[in-house]
Amino acid sequence: MVASVSTAAAAYATAGKMAAGAGGAASTGSSGTGFTDLLQQAAGDAMGALKTGETQSLAAVTGKADLTAVTEAVNNAEIALQAVLAVRDKVISAYQDISKLAI
Repeated sequence: MVASVSTAAAAYATAGKMAAGAGGAASTGSSGTGFTDLLQQAAGDAMGALKTGETQSLAAVTGKADLTAVTEAVNNAEIALQAVLAVRDKVISAYQDISKLAI
């Protein structure tokens, strides 16, 4: 799946519905999706964008791809990678904050 504004908006709406379902606490709710499922879907989407970018780049090397499609696929892959790195950095930061707490 290609990362786009509509994908981000849909993910934001889904996260909002999940939070509203339990009075602000993330839960599985009536739809059966939880935070773990949301993360798995986001990781799968990011991997799909990276694979598409790689496939388009290989097709460009052989001369079988349109330059616009290659540029779009590579940009989407870059955006997906940046999002994954941002989430990773936030998780590490949260872990470090928790480890600093006095028990």
